[in-house]
Amino acid sequence: MKITRTSPFTGKTNTLDIPVKQSQLDAWRSGELIQVAMPDVSAEHREFLMTGITPADWDDTFGEAE
Repeated sequence: MKITRTSPFTGKTNTLDIPVKQSQLDAWRSGELIQVAMPDVSAEHREFLMTGITPADWDDTFGEAE
């Protein structure tokens, strides 16, 4: 599913194709923990859903993970 968010780090609007179902989004928006609602979605994609921060934004701001 294509999800569009604006990064608070860059102000850019980005769209990512995330393997998430509408039912998972609905569960999360209804209060379920995102990692419970979407256990098969990567942490990077869950971060994007919650905050709009892309993996590239994160690396540019804090450096790449070791």
